[in-house]
Amino acid sequence: MAGLLFDFRTVETARTRRDIRAALAIAFALLASTALVLIPASPGRTGGLAAEDLLQPNAASDHLKVSALASRPTRLTQPSAEENIETLARVVGRKYRVSHDITREFVGTAYREATRNRLDPMLIVAVMAVESGFNPAAQSDGGAIGLMQVIPRYHADKFSAARGESVRDPSTNIRVGSQALREYIVRAGTEAAGLQLYNGAPGDTSNAYAAKVTAERQRLQEATRRARQRA
Repeated sequence: MAGLLFDFRTVETARTRRDIRAALAIAFALLASTALVLIPASPGRTGGLAAEDLLQPNAASDHLKVSALASRPTRLTQPSAEENIETLARVVGRKYRVSHDITREFVGTAYREATRNRLDPMLIVAVMAVESGFNPAAQSDGGAIGLMQVIPRYHADKFSAARGESVRDPSTNIRVGSQALREYIVRAGTEAAGLQLYNGAPGDTSNAYAAKVTAERQRLQEATRRARQRA
């Protein structure tokens, strides 16, 4: 460190401003050159760091950042719509003893109509479960037909008999039923009240039908979750 010793008395005793500036310049030059010597050299070089080295990213620091990111737990990938449809179709098929190909078609249509009508697809599937047990040929004494027990005379604006459409067709039945369900929910203001309208029981203060559909949806959701875990 002998090279760093500088007699600042030279500055103090300088008689002119020029001498002071010269003395300070020498002192800063000595300090800067010593600092560069003390900085470790870049790989493959001798001596201190060049000016451009000071601007380069710190490799060790970058390595630590990358390692930290790699050690973070990765977020589980959400299943795709197709995977959800496939899993739910298996669950429905087993529970209601319907062939997988048929339930796959019903559930796939429910997902498509749910997207179109801004509904939860699991809600549509739960309504089918409660209304018909996934029997497309189901018919009530009141004239309700098919998977979602649609009454044709109440929803004639939603399908065209002239074009050969019939609520006996499962795809048409799910489409018409989903549109009707959406309309009822919007009209009633809540999902539960909309379900009661769908069932024709808006005056039932116990909301028994809505509770039944909601419970079925929860069972299907739980069964689907367990099926994904086993896969």
